[in-house]
Amino acid sequence: MADESAILVKGVSKSFGKKEVLQGIDLDIPNAEIFGLLGPSGSGKTTLVKLITGIETASAGEIFVRGVKVPNLKVFNMIGYMAQSDALYQELTAKENLEFFASLYGLSGARRKQRIEETMELVNLTDALNKQVSAYSGGMKRRLSLALALIHQPGILILDEPTVGIDPILRQSIWAELDKLSQNGTTIIVTTHVMDEADRCHRLGMIREGQLIAVGSPNDLLAQTGTANIEQAFLRFGGVSV
Repeated sequence: MADESAILVKGVSKSFGKKEVLQGIDLDIPNAEIFGLLGPSGSGKTTLVKLITGIETASAGEIFVRGVKVPNLKVFNMIGYMAQSDALYQELTAKENLEFFASLYGLSGARRKQRIEETMELVNLTDALNKQVSAYSGGMKRRLSLALALIHQPGILILDEPTVGIDPILRQSIWAELDKLSQNGTTIIVTTHVMDEADRCHRLGMIREGQLIAVGSPNDLLAQTGTANIEQAFLRFGGVSV
């Protein structure tokens, strides 16, 4: 049932004009799970997470977030979303960006100040808090985008390629924080191309050409295919001999 899942996707398809980019997707993601979406560029991962957030609407099927059918403004405060493209105000400082987005979620006063400090420490940008975003490097902008997604401590966190352009040490730190958030009840969806990140997810959904070709824990997917790693498992589920 919809109210027993953090995210429930039922028979969802999505077309843009005559092009069908998702076909009959079914997913049931429980609370506190780290769920990875794995697939090549153009496979439909970003479209699927946009449908879950309500940014896009499905051509067919239904999506529920904590029992609420999307799109619906009720899910706005439930979700923290980090897109592939950084949605930042370049002319403002990082602090001003964070203050603006925090105000959208109703954070103010000491609580807002605390969350800004906590999130900027997490992404290792404390020293650049008062720096104008236009002077940030690409990697710094990705880290600030992650801070914005986390600012209101959402119950559901959706991250589209979150660690692109981030150095390996900080990437490990971010994943340690994702593990901690999950242990405290946050449901997390991560799209990724990085195989060691896929291994850190509780379950994976493998997407190829708009279709969900496999769902399961990394160990289950390896066992089903008799392969040595997730990359080989993905190829096997896609019908490629390895």
